[in-house]
Amino acid sequence: MTDLFDFNPPPPLYAVMGNPVDHSLSPRIHTMFAQQFGIQLDYRRIHVDAGGFGQAVDGFRATGGQGLNVTVPFKIEAWDLADERTDRSRLAGAANTLSFKNGIIRADNTDGVGMCRDVSRNVRFEVAGKDVLVIGAGGAVRGVLGPLLGKHPANTVIANRSVDKAESLAELFACRGSIKTDGFEQLVGYSFDLVINGTSASLQGELPPLPEGLFNAGALAYDMVYQREHTPFLRWAAEHGAAHLADGLGMLVEQAAESFYVWHGKHPDTGPVVDTFRRGRGES
Repeated sequence: MTDLFDFNPPPPLYAVMGNPVDHSLSPRIHTMFAQQFGIQLDYRRIHVDAGGFGQAVDGFRATGGQGLNVTVPFKIEAWDLADERTDRSRLAGAANTLSFKNGIIRADNTDGVGMCRDVSRNVRFEVAGKDVLVIGAGGAVRGVLGPLLGKHPANTVIANRSVDKAESLAELFACRGSIKTDGFEQLVGYSFDLVINGTSASLQGELPPLPEGLFNAGALAYDMVYQREHTPFLRWAAEHGAAHLADGLGMLVEQAAESFYVWHGKHPDTGPVVDTFRRGRGES
């Protein structure tokens, strides 16, 4: 007879929601983090059809879900669903991390922290005092600008096809630091120590219309997109003077680590996780 008191409750449930989401590394990343602390968890991928995000979140909560990572294209919908928002989520206008407790949905955004930690810890690049160019003015850039400006670059420029969108971002973040805005054609003659591609062009195999001469000596080219091979932006950067290249894999792991801390109150060691995935891609 089964001992009525011999009952192990199921591990706490977490997930990443998006469309597409089948490629997501988040379940592996969070499982590796949990193993560092002996934490048991059930972390899943959940594909959500357009228009179905709110219903999917309700269903996840009804099954006991405790936390969600949210990826494209639902970060703004996640923000809208929240009852409470952290300051960094409020400033970003989007959420990639949701927590559920006592009937309350709390929204956070760990993208900017993730990118800055990747740049400083994994790439070992110091932003303070540097000239920085950010390409794009969409949600991805809005999510990282606050933490980036908090690193105190000497100068920050946002370049975008629509200068109006770049100007709106500059106004929104004016309290965090001075930002100059330009169209791509106005970048001729300028050079930078750090150039960040925050557009989705790499996902379509495309490249923003960038001029020659963007990179100072020793400059870092950083693409927020991660792919198995170098993105079109990183290939172009390597051919046009960038001394160092980095994609968004480290950012993915670091933003996940911050989400893990939000949910569990523990800071995982990200170095071994980044190394594992880079070795899996055949990188030294």
